[in-house]
Amino acid sequence: MSSAVLCQSATCINGNPPSRMECPTCSKLGIRGSFFCSQECYKAGCEAHKLIHELAKNPGSSVNVGKSPDSYNPFPNFSFTGTVRPLYPLSPRRTVPDHIPRPDYATTGRPNSEMREAGQPPRILSSEEIKKMRTACRLSREVLDIAASHVRAGITTDELDEIVHNATIERNAYPSTINYRNYPKSVCTSINEVICHGIPDQRILQEGDIVNIDVSLFYDGYHGDVNATYPVGKIDEDSQKLIRTTRESLDASIKLCKPGALFRDLGKAIEPIARANGCAVVRSYTGHGIHELFHCAPNIPHYAKNKAVGTMKTGMIFTIEPMLNLGTNWSEIHWPDNWTATTVDGKRSAQFEETLLITETGVEILTAGRSPSI
Repeated sequence: MSSAVLCQSATCINGNPPSRMECPTCSKLGIRGSFFCSQECYKAGCEAHKLIHELAKNPGSSVNVGKSPDSYNPFPNFSFTGTVRPLYPLSPRRTVPDHIPRPDYATTGRPNSEMREAGQPPRILSSEEIKKMRTACRLSREVLDIAASHVRAGITTDELDEIVHNATIERNAYPSTINYRNYPKSVCTSINEVICHGIPDQRILQEGDIVNIDVSLFYDGYHGDVNATYPVGKIDEDSQKLIRTTRESLDASIKLCKPGALFRDLGKAIEPIARANGCAVVRSYTGHGIHELFHCAPNIPHYAKNKAVGTMKTGMIFTIEPMLNLGTNWSEIHWPDNWTATTVDGKRSAQFEETLLITETGVEILTAGRSPSI
């Protein structure tokens, strides 16, 4: 005679008695032992219980697990393209001490100064402005390197967000992403098939994941911006190739930068490298000018045969930040959070970004650091 299965609810008000109400989804998936004593017990842990279903449906793939049993997918009816899921609740927006200067959008979410300058040509920065940009970019790299040192299986992206936030305010800087067009966090963390703008949440990084960390901060009136993609433990060969290829394509484009070079030519260096290694260049997102404004002219596409306007001139500062997808599909789909962009086929994506200054003799990488070893 088989022994009765006790109610599986962690909060059973009946003392976890022998139960006969089986989870219908578990039954269909062949998961045994999911019994509850009442509808109340079944519903009480429903969202956490759904993680078991995802694990069964995607064996050996990216698992979406949080440190709290109360974590849940806020968009259960959305057709995700890959294995990564958002895992809420989001932690509250982190506070910035009052003494730290803020950009104009910090309170309203609206970058009014950017909107006023839309359509204006790229600015040539003065020596004093360049000095301030060097500082902001150096601090951005410091914060990124600190965050990268914590990348490991078992840490959540929300914990990475806290690390970035604390390191930023320790430098008397403001995390540029907080409330920029209402973005809720201090950093962007993009895992596996997420192309960019991933919102840090309760999901634990898993062995074999890749994660992009995009750090930007506002210091003494100027923004710095830098990002890189990192392996979580041992990753597969395709992911290694993707990360190497993305970094290589960025480096090739930086070599073209000098006074007189055309912005539209940067994609000619990036796309051939991507294609030769079985990757596609994302077209929807571009590099951008940066200084007192977080995003401004010039607009820098990363693909070949683009129609970008403009010539590099001494004193210009901008980012190059190619996003490469495995395979041939460069398009993206957005989650209902209105930020997270993922590949349309669920294949992985990687990105690297540097902020660059055009000098009289060539280019200076203001956010220069050590590339990850793959």
